Amino acid sequence: MTIDQLVAYSINYDGEYSLIKKALASNEPYEPILDVPKVITLLDDTYPESLRNLQEPPYVLYYKGNLDLLKQTAIAIVGSRKPQTYATQMTQKIVGLLSKKYVIVSGLAKGIDALAHKEGLMENSTIAVLGCGIDRIYPYENKDLFILIQNKGLIVSEYPGSCLPLKHHFPFRNRIVAALGKGLVVMQADLKSGSMITVNEALNLGKEVYTIPYQVNSLEGQGCNLLIQQGASMILDEEDILSI
Repeated sequence: MTIDQLVAYSINYDGEYSLIKKALASNEPYEPILDVPKVITLLDDTYPESLRNLQEPPYVLYYKGNLDLLKQTAIAIVGSRKPQTYATQMTQKIVGLLSKKYVIVSGLAKGIDALAHKEGLMENSTIAVLGCGIDRIYPYENKDLFILIQNKGLIVSEYPGSCLPLKHHFPFRNRIVAALGKGLVVMQADLKSGSMITVNEALNLGKEVYTIPYQVNSLEGQGCNLLIQQGASMILDEEDILSI
């Protein structure tokens, strides 16, 4: 396995992990990529150790922005694409305090992700992990935020160029979000949300999970309440936030 090989397979197979793995196993012939984009690979010294702990660490990460942010301690923030006012307000408060000492990691989706990135940039910086090609802005409504993070933070993706935001990319993307954060804060989640997939990834990596409580009859917050019931650290006040 060589760096040239990893980059060639990644570009040839649009970053699809299973296809790259298969190509490596068979030592498939390849043509080196002449115009290599900005990448770090599993073989590079700059590759984050936290990602090496994953069962399926990305072979190649494409990036835009400040790669040095991967060396700083980060906290991951996840939540609904359609947050309640309560979740929005708590995200602003929690991320506002956490970003004073942590880089904020999230997935650049609508809702909580976008808000977490914005709040993170106000105090410190942020890392956005995409579920599509590194050159594709998705969702397009986050165009201005994408450009801002590219200039003042870091954008990473295991998918090259303009690869489409395919449905299976997003739950797979969540393992990277979980791995890059020292801990994970869940702002709003129902029982079947993508946020709960990220929680499972974080727990598999031995990460601490934090969340906020919801009313008993809140469907939107059922996932958060379940996490508390199962032992997640509950955030009730500023002291709880600062203890993260």
